[in-house]
Amino acid sequence: MTVSSTRPGPVPHAAAPAAAVPTPCTASYRRIGELFPALRVRCAAPRSGDGWIPGAALLTDPDALRELIAHDARQGLVQYGRPLRPDVAAGFGLHRYCWSTALLFTLPWFLERRVPLLTPEAVSVRRRTGELTVLPDAFACLPDDPAAGLPGARAVPGEAELAARLRTALAGYLAPVLAAFRPEVRRGARTLWAMATDAAVEGLWYVAGLLGEEQRARAELSALFAPDCAPLTPGAGFTLDTPDASGTERTRASCCLVYTVRPETMCGGCPRITRG
Repeated sequence: MTVSSTRPGPVPHAAAPAAAVPTPCTASYRRIGELFPALRVRCAAPRSGDGWIPGAALLTDPDALRELIAHDARQGLVQYGRPLRPDVAAGFGLHRYCWSTALLFTLPWFLERRVPLLTPEAVSVRRRTGELTVLPDAFACLPDDPAAGLPGARAVPGEAELAARLRTALAGYLAPVLAAFRPEVRRGARTLWAMATDAAVEGLWYVAGLLGEEQRARAELSALFAPDCAPLTPGAGFTLDTPDASGTERTRASCCLVYTVRPETMCGGCPRITRG
């Protein structure tokens, strides 16, 4: 599987986390850390200080947003041996934030058919340790879900309606995040949504591959992110059945701009090549 070089990388050992609060999505969130230790999710109230950035601050405090981006600028200098352009560092930061937080929606849907109804204010992130906190107070599910009678449950009639609820919830979560990042990334709304779609697709595809369910993820992501499902466009980008002649399994909707620091490198599925 081709995965963006801007996915979260190895992190140092984290300090002892705050006490977790059980939620209907706790099992899925725990699974993320078991499969991918570079990202650990706890169901707890948003945190601040000691490297934690609450989602509310990302939306309202430019300094908090630049603190998050500065982490990616430092990582880029170490990884590539040269400074990143400010907009490239911001793009890496946006991709990694969306890659991680989109999993808060997509993995519970993929594993349990539950869709947490989240806002950025319900999340906090500590990039240097690869930690997230999230505290959903409502979720969508199918009528026969054992959790359908719990407080906060929003039962929907079937799979199609649940997928639509997932797209709506994810887009609603991402919209203010993209607006906050836009002055730093310096891209238009269409490109920002393409970047967010790439991150959401790549995150679940990668984790599903660790579960041995890559092919199911390809099929379900292709249906979930159909090309006409605005604003999460232009689709999941997978080839129909097998990689194309170049070995590419999916075409990205956006360019990650890694070529700006490593000119000899072009990612598999880069739209600069595959979309012309």
